[in-house]
Amino acid sequence: MTITSTPDAARILDIATGYMASKQLFEASRIGLFSAVAGGEDTVPAIAERCGVSERIARILADAMAAKGLLVRADGRYRVSADAAAYLTGEDSAVDLAPFLTFLGEISYPHWLQFAHTVDTTEPGDLQMDDARWATFMAGVMTYNRLHAQEFGRHVDLAGATKALDFGGLSAEFALSVMAQNPQLHTTFVYAAGFEDGIAEAIEAAGVGDRVVVEVGETATAEPQGEYDAVFANHVIHRFSAEENARIFRNLRNAAAPGATLTVLDFFLDDDEEQRGLDALHAGEYLVIDGTIVYPEAEVRGWLSDAGWEVREKVALPGSPRVLVATAV
Repeated sequence: MTITSTPDAARILDIATGYMASKQLFEASRIGLFSAVAGGEDTVPAIAERCGVSERIARILADAMAAKGLLVRADGRYRVSADAAAYLTGEDSAVDLAPFLTFLGEISYPHWLQFAHTVDTTEPGDLQMDDARWATFMAGVMTYNRLHAQEFGRHVDLAGATKALDFGGLSAEFALSVMAQNPQLHTTFVYAAGFEDGIAEAIEAAGVGDRVVVEVGETATAEPQGEYDAVFANHVIHRFSAEENARIFRNLRNAAAPGATLTVLDFFLDDDEEQRGLDALHAGEYLVIDGTIVYPEAEVRGWLSDAGWEVREKVALPGSPRVLVATAV
């Protein structure tokens, strides 16, 4: 008898039920489950009491998080895994991702219920924002940016730079993460109106006011002056049209010294043998949320080449966007 081999459906089911894990993660974060376990409440009754939920809920959430590797279960007791300890345990975290998980649970997740409309029309859904939802939105986005900036500082080497231009981004923390490692680096921030206060607060908190200049300019049209040896265009391109991005990179090349380094941090649709999943998922997220664009990497490389930049490296930041690192030629 011939036995034929049929692939199983495990991968399909893992994707299809992914929303269940997401919702349980959001709720585990909201009730403080990871902080509870990290603080010593390592049994179901102790977790339930600390988090103010029933033992049934405590068991469901703890087991679900153990199944996903964020908790480790042994003999009915739980402990926090290394990555969960670093990002999900509140004030003791390297970056406390709770505000980002709240954004995903309260803003992004329900908004994806409109994705069928987006698929049929290529239009974003209706966010129906009020002041409270905007506060949740911004707290989540800036928390995620903080993670990106941490990984940017870890994985992008700009040790030799002395004069940087941080242009048109959403957070000062990318440049500040590099400045923390390079005490010789002075940075000029050129950001759109409305971002000055946030930049000033971040600079003051970092204690680098003597190495910083802050200017205001419209990102799509500003023509910064100077000869910078490092240029940051991080979280810029998804917010602008192809024509605007091509102009932005020309303007940045005009402000760069020969041999200067440009970083372009964003999500990209690539032509690699296997598309990076995080970027592809964010292509849908950006579109359904507000209509912004995750561009094909090949198109971005074309803008850079036409503007006088040569890409020399692509760096994938863990849990974060990728960075195209280019040289001014």
